[in-house]
Amino acid sequence: MAGMINISNAVAATMRSVEEAQAFAQQHEECMAATPQTEEERVKTEEAALLRQNIVMLNRGIDEAKKAMRKEAMLSAQLENEEIFQAHARMLMWIANNVVLANQRRQFVVDDHNRSILRFLLYYFNGCAKAEEVFPDRDYKLHKNIMLMGEVGTGKTLLMQIFSEYLHYTHNPRAFYNLSVTQMVNYYTLHNNLDRYTYYEEENRGFQCTPVNICLNDIGTDSITFFGMDTKLLTNQFLHARNEIWVHYGKFAHVTTNLTVQQLKEEYKDGFGRLVDRFKTYNIVPVGGKSRR
Repeated sequence: MAGMINISNAVAATMRSVEEAQAFAQQHEECMAATPQTEEERVKTEEAALLRQNIVMLNRGIDEAKKAMRKEAMLSAQLENEEIFQAHARMLMWIANNVVLANQRRQFVVDDHNRSILRFLLYYFNGCAKAEEVFPDRDYKLHKNIMLMGEVGTGKTLLMQIFSEYLHYTHNPRAFYNLSVTQMVNYYTLHNNLDRYTYYEEENRGFQCTPVNICLNDIGTDSITFFGMDTKLLTNQFLHARNEIWVHYGKFAHVTTNLTVQQLKEEYKDGFGRLVDRFKTYNIVPVGGKSRR
């Protein structure tokens, strides 16, 4: 699982850096007070002291960043151990049956159609490099978004519901929220914008937007006008905005769809080929089998 930086430790480390730099500066000032200097010598000495002070603080920051990166790499690599992987798999199945499907009085079925997909997604959402080895001929990448593609009822949205719960329970930084096209249209009808599902500037601080990871489910199922809203246009706007957010903020926007790649390209084409090209930022995962409903 991808690690999260411990903010309190980072703050404490920064405070230690500041205290060390301040102690060094105080010692330097005491030394200067005891040694008579010309104005020119004093200025040069102060500049040298300031330079050393900055170097101390920068080196401390680099060391803390390296520690955080090593910790994240270690946590991500843990799933390469099959025993740890199986522990995560058991937790995922428990959540599927006791949280997501509890009210439906049915069990989640693992079969030949979803077994490898489950393994890939467990590796992927935990930032484990083995995700790229599950389907070696498909060139899947950890940094790309997920697109689950398949016929209606094959379990695409259910998979994303299960993984959303699992990631939140495990406090994973790749945790995401599920969103339906209908919900997105309803929000637009009420607010005349899609901000909550794109840049989320409602909660900005210091002019910084606060986007979150999200999954838009069932795009293409209904691309007709809905209560006066053009769902295809809104989906197009969502995908354009989320691609920019993925590039600049590193936040994911996964999707599920019953359309094929060619149908997606035709459904959401524009005059510049921009959206079609941006589908390249997705790991396109086919989900087969019969309806699970």
